[in-house]
Amino acid sequence: MTNKPSLSIVIPAYNEANKDRLPRSLTQIAAFVAQQDFPIELIIVNNNSTDDTQAVIDAAVAEFPYVKGLFEKQQGKGAAVRTGMLAAQYDYVFICDADLSMPIEQVLKFMPPQIDPYDVAIASREGPGAERVGEPEFRHRIGRIFNFVVRLFAVRGLADTQCGFKSFRREVANELVPLQSMDGWAFDVELLHIAQRHGYDILEVPITWYYKEHSKIKPFSDGVKMFRDVLKIRWNSLRGMYTRKP
Repeated sequence: MTNKPSLSIVIPAYNEANKDRLPRSLTQIAAFVAQQDFPIELIIVNNNSTDDTQAVIDAAVAEFPYVKGLFEKQQGKGAAVRTGMLAAQYDYVFICDADLSMPIEQVLKFMPPQIDPYDVAIASREGPGAERVGEPEFRHRIGRIFNFVVRLFAVRGLADTQCGFKSFRREVANELVPLQSMDGWAFDVELLHIAQRHGYDILEVPITWYYKEHSKIKPFSDGVKMFRDVLKIRWNSLRGMYTRKP
């Protein structure tokens, strides 16, 4: 591993053509990439979008040599992320939400030498050094309740498992992702559970996070589904579904 390792950014995209979402994020990412002196690839996975998301991706692929566009027909953020992570070629694989609620410049917090080499590092909106900007109080409270459930049944000791920005050393990603099965919102809880089960350390990196309107998560209906998924993760683990494959 060099002092300046390479980076794969994976963005799952479902109906993200709104100018304030993926197009704006691509402009910000382009400015960021232009300022860096290490290799970066951006993998955007279209997850059966019904708007002009594919046209946005095609335009980015045509304009920027570091952008790759993929298509995942299985519906769900987990399925799209899985496809993107398995296609990544660089040292660290960074999952990134399309709306960039974490400014892209903070990716550098996850890159050696600013941080020691690691197996898994996740963005945290909790604890010293972290800041939430503009989040409604009821959304925060729902998130804390869900985190309690996650810590109780699936992932030990992490203050914020649901922030959409997570980074994996590529070798670790290539081991964990084939064992991951969930296509919905709880896919990242499943990944973190598998990582802990396999003995990998997970670092929490404090970030500044900006609440964005028009979130695709519905706090109550999706919350119930995610709660069921957390219980399913625990059950899958007890059944031995997450053991290493030869």
